[in-house]
Amino acid sequence: MTYVIGEPCIDIKDRACVEECPVDCIYEGGRMLYIHPDECVDCGACEPVCPVEAIYYEDDLPESLQPYTEENAKFFTETLPGRDGPLGSPGGAAKLGPVDADTDLVAKLPPRAP
Repeated sequence: MTYVIGEPCIDIKDRACVEECPVDCIYEGGRMLYIHPDECVDCGACEPVCPVEAIYYEDDLPESLQPYTEENAKFFTETLPGRDGPLGSPGGAAKLGPVDADTDLVAKLPPRAP
């Protein structure tokens, strides 16, 4: 099991979770942040600092956010627009830096009003 970032993060990307994560497994996409399911150690440090309550333990994910379990994984396993191949397991978000792309589900959603 792992933690998952869901829809409330889209167009917000507060990054408090990134600062709190001890294993650097929260990656920045174009419109939202994604937790790498294989790099996450399930410590839970990210969840309480999220100001929009977008992070859930996978088993506690509300029904409406269930698709984001797969979306977090797809960010690393599928080739994103503008990339030559899947990200795989880069071994840390800081080393990789922001990725100016998102999964299809996230990219197709209308922009969130400020």
